[in-house]
Amino acid sequence: MEGIAMPKAGTFSTCETLRDGRSVTIRALQPDDRRAMLSAVGRVSAQSLYRRFFGPKRGFTEKETDFFVNVDFVTHVALAAVIDDGGQATIIGAGRYIVSQPGKAELAFAIVDEYQGKGIGAALVRNLILIARASGIEQLVAEVLPENAPMLALFRKYGFGVQKGGSAAVIHVVLDLNDSNTRSA
Repeated sequence: MEGIAMPKAGTFSTCETLRDGRSVTIRALQPDDRRAMLSAVGRVSAQSLYRRFFGPKRGFTEKETDFFVNVDFVTHVALAAVIDDGGQATIIGAGRYIVSQPGKAELAFAIVDEYQGKGIGAALVRNLILIARASGIEQLVAEVLPENAPMLALFRKYGFGVQKGGSAAVIHVVLDLNDSNTRSA
């Protein structure tokens, strides 16, 4: 977004409207979100966790939890999707990118099942693209299981191209952020 100053990733926050008319705040994930993030993971189905981690996953070790919530907002950027649930701020999803090499970062997402299909993934992708672009990231990549049709459709909507990888078990998608045809809004 030329001409508009992007806030620092570590303090990023924006409000979005979901398909059902509810508001969701997309904001930087903070270390004190640890309990809320673990609660959200507990509400994600085994199938959704399998699609995210490419294998069975029901919980996280302390080391894994530390990795997910203690991000530096330079090489590891994480956003949380938060709704007001009866006066309680509740994390219902998260998205992140991790720089894998200079100029290139890998994206990943998880949304609590009951909130899937409402536009949360799109809001996370859109805002992560904006932050990545403002941070000088040139390319975003992701690995997606072939049966995860909703995520593949979301990536296609935002201009990600499919690249054949070494394994038929996953689909590799790539978005060149220098491409003027890339959707970010």
